[in-house]
Amino acid sequence: MSANIRKIVTIVEETRTEMGRPVSPPTRRAAAIAVIENPFAGRYVEDLADLIAMGDELGGLLARKAVEALGIEGPAAESYGKAALVGENGELEHAAALLHPKMGAPVRVVLGKGAALIPSSKRRGGLGAELDIPLGHKDAAFVRSHFDGMIVSVSDAPRANEIVVAVAVTDSGRPLPRVGGLKKDEIKGEDGLR
Repeated sequence: MSANIRKIVTIVEETRTEMGRPVSPPTRRAAAIAVIENPFAGRYVEDLADLIAMGDELGGLLARKAVEALGIEGPAAESYGKAALVGENGELEHAAALLHPKMGAPVRVVLGKGAALIPSSKRRGGLGAELDIPLGHKDAAFVRSHFDGMIVSVSDAPRANEIVVAVAVTDSGRPLPRVGGLKKDEIKGEDGLR
């Protein structure tokens, strides 16, 4: 079953100054968001294979849209994250089915790598509810400069029988990072941690 997509929203955020200091080059992050029909809204279903398949489909689509919005090639992306927001007639397990079993592989294909786990969040909410997408370096989870997040919302979603699904990518870490830890130029990228 393919996802029945009502709309796709893409958001790009570019930070040029922080605390009065220039950020050069600017840090940029993009989120591609799909508003889809929840085929299991309002009822308990044991087999969530249809949502799992939709996660596979949406992972590549949304990662491509986010990378295109940044105007970079996939391998140039540095951080990633994913999140889902179910409407009131859905359950958190519907978000988990979209995000976890199969969404990661197509995201990694678009980005050319991704040794680290893709940070994720899920929640339930109504129209315009905020979705906080956690971000982490795609190849080394211990890169503190890339511990971040992006808050997004769609004003008319999710309706009760919908799910909002998002993939976010960045071309950098936080603006002006200075809390130490592993630096991106020290990454080995072998185990997803360092």
